[in-house]
Amino acid sequence: MAKGDRFPSESITFQDEHTGAHLRQITSHPSIHHHPFLFVPAYDDGMKRLIFASSRTGSPQLFAEDRATGDLIQLTDRPDLNDWSIYPTHQGDAVLFTAGMSAWKIDLETLEEQVLSNFAGPRMQEEGMVAAAMGTTGLSWDDRWWAVGYHAEDHPALAIVDVKNRSFETILRGVSAGHLQFCPDDSNLLFYAGPLNDRVWVINRDGSNNHRLYQRKPREWITHETWIHGTRELAFVDWPHGIRCVHADTGAERLVASFNAWHTVCHHTGTMMVADTNHPDIGLQLFDPGNPDRPAITLCYPEASNMGEHWKGPFPYEKGPIPVYAPQHTHPHPSFSPDGCYVVFTSDRTGYAQIYEVEIPADLKEM
Repeated sequence: MAKGDRFPSESITFQDEHTGAHLRQITSHPSIHHHPFLFVPAYDDGMKRLIFASSRTGSPQLFAEDRATGDLIQLTDRPDLNDWSIYPTHQGDAVLFTAGMSAWKIDLETLEEQVLSNFAGPRMQEEGMVAAAMGTTGLSWDDRWWAVGYHAEDHPALAIVDVKNRSFETILRGVSAGHLQFCPDDSNLLFYAGPLNDRVWVINRDGSNNHRLYQRKPREWITHETWIHGTRELAFVDWPHGIRCVHADTGAERLVASFNAWHTVCHHTGTMMVADTNHPDIGLQLFDPGNPDRPAITLCYPEASNMGEHWKGPFPYEKGPIPVYAPQHTHPHPSFSPDGCYVVFTSDRTGYAQIYEVEIPADLKEM
């Protein structure tokens, strides 16, 4: 197995026995697979490719499904890929990722890899399995600005990479910054998850106006933030009670949903959100972010193992980080396709983490 190799389609189609939804298992090799993190689009806007990570070669590598043929294409062959950093461009010409102490761009036609930035420090990400330790990145919706966290000599740092000019500026130092997400309506506004007990922060792309957007209350477990497109509202999970959101400019808060949403994301139309669930797992839930009184609809049951015992109890990070065992490839992390016809998710229901698509029924595509 090497860079550029093509493998025949591994697709298996079936129906969810509870909801009747049509599903497609995209990968079948007995190894770990996962799509990008839930707020990172797995597809380019034209849906020419679906981008994912696969460990079938013995280490995580970047792969793509050619949606026209079903072929799976190996895009990288390197020992240092951070598989949670991957971010396909919306235009569909490239994928951005971090590896070693550098930020990279791979051309999806030529498979040429180009260094965008080199960072000085001992490592790109913090230690652990969650939050900033995952090393997720954030790309502006015009594909120009890329937010990347790295660890300098003795402190975490946040950099903004200019993808066009291959340069970067460090805009924040000494603060844990994870789950980086540009506002889809404003390429100058960036959310970052701060420390686990003080998560909800926003900052301008030039480093100005860094401030807490939501003040966590005692015993609240605030997590898994995501922008609601077209509103400048940032939604966040109030585990396990539901989803709320706060307006980036006014600070106004409102309720979005009242079920045990775990990981959630919004479609770019702003009319649909999807969430996986846990304790109990009641399946992927589809709901309208503008109408909290409208009941959520069960799309399908991922049947993932959802590992992470700490999710069963009260907020565990009151006094700071603690060691947890929560392999991220065991979590569904649902994410929409650009056309709003599918939700992609990961599940280890077969014993290995594989990638799946579930078709959204026609009557639910416009909630």
